[in-house]
Amino acid sequence: MSVDERLRVVVRGPRTDVVFDHPPLNIYDVAMRDELCDALTGVIADARVRALVFRAAGDHFSAGADLREFGTAPSLFAMRDARWGRDVWGLLQAVEVPMITAVHGYTVGFGYELALHCDFRIAADDTVVALPEARIGMIPAGGATQTLPRLVGAGVALRAVLSAEHVGAPEGLAAGLVDDVVPRASLDERVDALVERLVAAPPDALRAARALVRSARDLPAEVGLRREAVLARLLTGRD
Repeated sequence: MSVDERLRVVVRGPRTDVVFDHPPLNIYDVAMRDELCDALTGVIADARVRALVFRAAGDHFSAGADLREFGTAPSLFAMRDARWGRDVWGLLQAVEVPMITAVHGYTVGFGYELALHCDFRIAADDTVVALPEARIGMIPAGGATQTLPRLVGAGVALRAVLSAEHVGAPEGLAAGLVDDVVPRASLDERVDALVERLVAAPPDALRAARALVRSARDLPAEVGLRREAVLARLLTGRD
């Protein structure tokens, strides 16, 4: 890995890990965005990938975006290109396999918004999550205004977005901001066990079930039930 790389891609059989490695805080900048887009494009194109895990080296998952690049660029056009020149969030939505984030330390702004696009958020007990944008005159631009209410409801989401408060792992678990909390030393073991269960399942069934559950947030129940019936017949080979 060269000193300019912000992340590493580690392939472990059917599992692919994207490891943020931009010490000391894993700040999300344009270089990291471009590398993340490339990694996600590769995952989407590779039918061998059965699970995608996001991890981070160092003491923190990510302390957020580099505002010098994403928030205070020298012109409106430069800021627009920096923030939306490549659609990392659209690529995350296009991934069809289960996505897990293993978070620890500061998981703020970009770091938490990435986690919200995933299916599982496994947190070490030293994790602190926050969406600080409102405090500095911005709004979350990585989908949190849409993903968080779908996850925890409007009330909890409004508190997180409007107050910009830092929430520790136990409080985050109680509010539904993370799915599980384990001692920091057990984080990798907990994620490994979850991935092992996921990749053991028949991949077509897992993809279909995941797609159905995710679409249930936006579809009328009767439409979702029809889709479920169609996919169930396809998986069992019945017309």
